Amino acid sequence: MTGDLFPEADNLVQAARETGIRDERLLGALRATPRAGFVPARYRALAYLDEPIPIANGQTTTQPSLSARMIDGLALTGNEHVLEVGTGLAFQTALLARLAADVVSIEMWPQLVRQARRNLARQSIRNVELCLGDGSRGVPDRAPYDAILVSAAFPDVPPPLIEQLRLGGRLVQPIGPGGEEQVVSFQRTASGLQPDRSSPWLGSSGCTDGTATRPEPAYAEQPPAAARARGRRRSRGPARGGLVEKPLGDTPSTSLAVRE
Repeated sequence: MTGDLFPEADNLVQAARETGIRDERLLGALRATPRAGFVPARYRALAYLDEPIPIANGQTTTQPSLSARMIDGLALTGNEHVLEVGTGLAFQTALLARLAADVVSIEMWPQLVRQARRNLARQSIRNVELCLGDGSRGVPDRAPYDAILVSAAFPDVPPPLIEQLRLGGRLVQPIGPGGEEQVVSFQRTASGLQPDRSSPWLGSSGCTDGTATRPEPAYAEQPPAAARARGRRRSRGPARGGLVEKPLGDTPSTSLAVRE
């Protein structure tokens, strides 16, 4: 997928490079995706700073360089069918859409789903299907997936997500209790889900120097400047539970699809 280049995004590209990202496709997607189109209007002046930004419902966006590292852990080649748990305002979704064949993204908050749909449509990104529902249950009627990216922190990988990942597929997710999450890359093998020991950042919480510090609690909302001062990357709050129009897995999924 192609897109116009946004010079302001060079800040995000540089931040991703500093965390060790070398995939030029991923760096190109960062450069071609205007983050200002995926944040609340009052925070657009901060869109190209490498920091999380508060959004509706007490949620917070994932810091761009952490999104890049999580996506890098999926090792996408362009042909994958991807599940994203936790759409937010869809900046990370847009990056995935530029790097994979198609993306199914599930979000628990109707307001965020509606805004994400508008954001993606404005960028003419059409290989995404947005679903409203319980992210811990995945979207079984679109499975199996070649890759799964979970923006929310869970104590463990939810079993439905493991079941929906194809053999050999990769899953990246923050693991651990609130305030102690660490991003982990997994691969599904014949014996089950195994940590990917080849990942250079396995177990890193995403801090700038690569050391494992304690990230902020996933649900905490704070001004971007405070997040920057702490020097920690944060993923969005848990995507489980919430308002679901129709239970996924029991009836056909309730979707707000960008593609037609």
